[in-house]
Parts: sequence; C-alpha cells; structure tokens
Amino acid sequence: MSTENQNKEPEKGAGKKKNRNSIAYIFGGRMFTEDFIIKQSGLILTIFILILIFISNRYYCAKQLTEMDRLKRELTELKGEQVDLLNELTPIKDQLHIEALLKEKGIELKKANTKTVYKIKK
Repeated sequence: MSTENQNKEPEKGAGKKKNRNSIAYIFGGRMFTEDFIIKQSGLILTIFILILIFISNRYYCAKQLTEMDRLKRELTELKGEQVDLLNELTPIKDQLHIEALLKEKGIELKKANTKTVYKIKK
C-alpha cells in the first residue's frame, strides 16, 4: 500500500498544475487566493497606482503642449500687430517730436494748407 500512496501523491500534484493552467482557474478567481498573490498584493497595487499616475501625467503633458502651441500662435499674431502699429505711429511720433523741439527753441512754424509735390531731377 505504501507504494500505491506514493504513486497517487505525484498524480495529485500534477492535477493541481493542470488546474492552475485552466481557464476556469484564472477566470474563476481561484488564482487570487494563492499565497503568492496575496503576499504580493501591495506590490501589485503600487504598480497599478504608478501606471495610473503615468497615464494621467501623459494627458497633462499633452494638454500643456497644446496650450503652448496656442500661446505661440497668439504671440506671433501679437508681434505682427505690434509691427503694424509701430509703422503707423512712427511718422506721427517723429512729427510731434519735431514740433515739440521747435516750440522749445521758440521757433514758430506753420503747417502748409496745401500739399505741394516737388519733382527732383538728377
């Protein structure tokens, strides 16, 4: 009988391995009752949390990059507007500056009522 018991024990062990690989073992939840899984549950939870942080960080970075692109486009538009305004204001500013200097020196200068165009020939 002792030889029969010895023969039956390895078969039971082989049967457990076969059960561990079956689909019912995995989907039935018996896999989560194993000591290894229970002992490593803290590590599994930590890895899961790190994955969630990684995914949320990726979405945050994508959102920031989109915002940066929008701000760069807005900056180039504003620079264009600045150049246009400077081109409009420069002649006015120069004329006002000259008039202010003339007033400081006490020179009266009257503006011409008509615009005369002079053609310069070489």
